[in-house]
Amino acid sequence: MFQDNEHIVRSYDEELSALANRLAAMGELTTNLLDDAMRALIERDAALAKATVAKDGEIDELERKVEEQVILTIAKRQPMAQDLRQVMAAIRIAADLERIGDMGKNIAKRALAISAASHPDDLLRGIEHMHEMGRSQLKDVLEAYLNRDADKALEVWRQDAEIDAKYNALFRELLTYMMEDPRNIGLCTHLLFCAKNIERIGDHTTNIAETIAFLVNGEPIDGERPKKDVTSQTPFTGEPDT
Repeated sequence: MFQDNEHIVRSYDEELSALANRLAAMGELTTNLLDDAMRALIERDAALAKATVAKDGEIDELERKVEEQVILTIAKRQPMAQDLRQVMAAIRIAADLERIGDMGKNIAKRALAISAASHPDDLLRGIEHMHEMGRSQLKDVLEAYLNRDADKALEVWRQDAEIDAKYNALFRELLTYMMEDPRNIGLCTHLLFCAKNIERIGDHTTNIAETIAFLVNGEPIDGERPKKDVTSQTPFTGEPDT
């Protein structure tokens, strides 16, 4: 496990290492939950969806432990400079991972709700592609944290617009399905929320990337966050796209 420097008190290094290890475990649980939620959706697996919803509590518990450990470290060690950034980064990253877990749980709930429905293959492929993009970025940002790699974190930060662009396309496609046949509205609404959850997962992954950059460099990323979600500005015409 990476250590920024060696402290005179060896137990201090051990505490910081334990904090990083706990975040790594939280990241692994979160990634697995997202994979299970997507598999439940694609395979219409109600049992897996239920089990995935239950797993979110493990992530919540790890976040609570991270918070407690950060508070204890601040009280005992009164960290400064890089050490302070390290413990504050941990609590921020834990919060983002907890929210990602919540969104994965929501996807699993929606997978359960529509497990008996027939899903259009092209729509599912689009959502699955979004998931693969989001999962890859989450994996990369977690590696960037463990290795304190600000350059890799910046790469992830720049990629968020790609998920937004995919979400924009899916949003329009789902609206078209709903306008073509009102019987599709229920199913497509659930799929739309699944896609939105993945888009928001990308936002939280970008938050983590920004936290890592500040942790390593001591200053925020320069420039405006790349963002291409324009669905809030999409007009509703009442006619299918041609």
